[in-house]
Amino acid sequence: MATSWTPDQPIVQCVEVRKSFGALEVLKGISLSVRKGEVICIIGPSGSGKSTLIRCINALQPISSGSIQIEGIEVTDPRLDKLALRRKVGMVFQQYNLFPHKTALQNVMMAPIHVLRQDRAEVEMRARALLAKVRLAGKEDSYPGELSGGQQQRVAIARSLAMRPDIMLFDEVTAALDPETVKEVLVTIRELAEDGMTCILVTHEMNFAREVADHVYFTDRGVIVEHGPPETLFTAAKDERTQRFLSQVL
Repeated sequence: MATSWTPDQPIVQCVEVRKSFGALEVLKGISLSVRKGEVICIIGPSGSGKSTLIRCINALQPISSGSIQIEGIEVTDPRLDKLALRRKVGMVFQQYNLFPHKTALQNVMMAPIHVLRQDRAEVEMRARALLAKVRLAGKEDSYPGELSGGQQQRVAIARSLAMRPDIMLFDEVTAALDPETVKEVLVTIRELAEDGMTCILVTHEMNFAREVADHVYFTDRGVIVEHGPPETLFTAAKDERTQRFLSQVL
């Protein structure tokens, strides 16, 4: 689908996004914009709609009303090529979702070969480089069951990067990890951000959000309560709900 999008415009634009599951309205008019190369963190209590929002951005969940544009392409357009969207927007989930009978290398190679029909030799070279990038060189032939949770999550990140996305979404990717393995995953995400990857993260890691994010959104009960640069939001939040949440998690 043709688009007139240019890099000086937001790469992600959400306008008055609403999402209901039956009678339950989970998103109640969410608007946000993300520019190319920005790192956005979405924080808030459980059940505030954070994960639903990024699933809507990736068209994993249809929205009830509003608009979501990725590089000028309307995600809600019924003519949307979902595969084309998946190439633009990578996503890493809380659960790793790796194929247990495939090695780390094979997991990373699968989508480019079987979905994009790319050359196997070129894909393998890129997959090995990506595993090295996430500090898993030497683990190419290991199966998921032979890897720690943090290592499996880094394979999942490499697998998503293999599609060469313009944007990466992370949905509480450290929530299922042991505390000692959280850091290795956050370091990987930090390096991606430093390389200029546009990232949107739902996270409970407040110190990480403070250090890495360009902009932080605090959500509660399906609305954006407050947002701003981390140095402002974490030290001088204006809304009482934000202050109360931060007092409990910092």
